[in-house]
Amino acid sequence: MGKVIAIANQKGGVGKTTTAINLSASLATLDKKVLLIDADPQANASSGVGVPSEETDSTIYDCLINGADPLDAIYETDTPNLHILPSHINLVGAELELANQSDREFRLRELVKQVSPYYDYVLIDCLPSLGLITVNALSAADSVLIPVQCEYFALEGLSKLQNTISLVKKQLNPKLQVEGILLSMYDARLRLANVVVSQVRDIFGDLVFDTIIHRNARIGEAPNLHMPVVMISANSRGSINFLNLAQEFLDNNRDQIREAAPTATG
Repeated sequence: MGKVIAIANQKGGVGKTTTAINLSASLATLDKKVLLIDADPQANASSGVGVPSEETDSTIYDCLINGADPLDAIYETDTPNLHILPSHINLVGAELELANQSDREFRLRELVKQVSPYYDYVLIDCLPSLGLITVNALSAADSVLIPVQCEYFALEGLSKLQNTISLVKKQLNPKLQVEGILLSMYDARLRLANVVVSQVRDIFGDLVFDTIIHRNARIGEAPNLHMPVVMISANSRGSINFLNLAQEFLDNNRDQIREAAPTATG
């Protein structure tokens, strides 16, 4: 079973979808088989890897609401080892359609169970909200990765997200852990950005990834080209940042596996 990571922050504009696209592609570049699930009706992650919703026959909406087979809704991308389960604007209405169903918090979990055995990692790009679809993602995930923008309101809403994670862990998904907090959109020239980095590291300590994602023109251009940055400019700073993040992510997970493994006895 592949590990499932929700990428979430109810605050918009923090680099959540950018992280989902480029971390997924970087893990794929490092020879991991990766599925990116686009759980945001804006479908930016879908178009960002070259699979716009208007060119798909089946999406996550069809799987959640109409019972479509998720394996039939997965598409290959031009990035080797990276597949996507795309989104669609119809997902906007999914929360209302699920609201009266008894298993409404677990629909995505059941979907993920069907596809995760085929992948090393499954990443879920969440809505910038804490509604039912995001709760579904947190219920389905093993861990949650939280991008935080290196700007004035960086810590705004983090406590609310932590409370939501705690509630989901208590009531719906006891195994849920925080994968890490990722500092993004960093500009070393700005004093405020350095203050934010210091504050976040002081408050959250080891939960913060060592890797920081810098502001980079290539990252900004990538969505217009419908490709991850590693596929358009492998030597750019943005690409190197995300490859470093992917390697740190893999190293952290190897450490966790070693810690969880039983001690061999002779």
